[in-house]
Amino acid sequence: MRERTVEVAAQVAADYFQSYSVVGLLAVVGVLFVAVAFGAGRLLRPVVPTPEKLLTYECGVDPVGEGWAHTQVRYYVYAFLYVIFAVDSIFLFPWATVFAAPGYGAATLVEMFIFLGFLAVGLLYAYKKGVLTWA
Repeated sequence: MRERTVEVAAQVAADYFQSYSVVGLLAVVGVLFVAVAFGAGRLLRPVVPTPEKLLTYECGVDPVGEGWAHTQVRYYVYAFLYVIFAVDSIFLFPWATVFAAPGYGAATLVEMFIFLGFLAVGLLYAYKKGVLTWA
């Protein structure tokens, strides 16, 4: 009886690690594929360095002056607010599907209004701080 249990455990372990060996083999093949592609690119590309090619390239504009430039923070704030509300809208889609399921309606509705309340408080705070004014 004990020998049979040991054999079954060994078979389960072998099956378990066999699936990981497939994943490991695929990872090794993927790394090799990338390495061969980069190596072939390095061997086949022409290498003709010129002063123009060694210049820093920034959107077709020749680099003139200092590398330091002032940017206004408000653009980042708008981007940050957009990302926050875009990510929050992602949570609304699963809510809509759960809300339609039987037995989840009232609890889901309350939870979502709490969630939307937090969003409204954050938006109100941003408005009071003057973040949403474009000036």
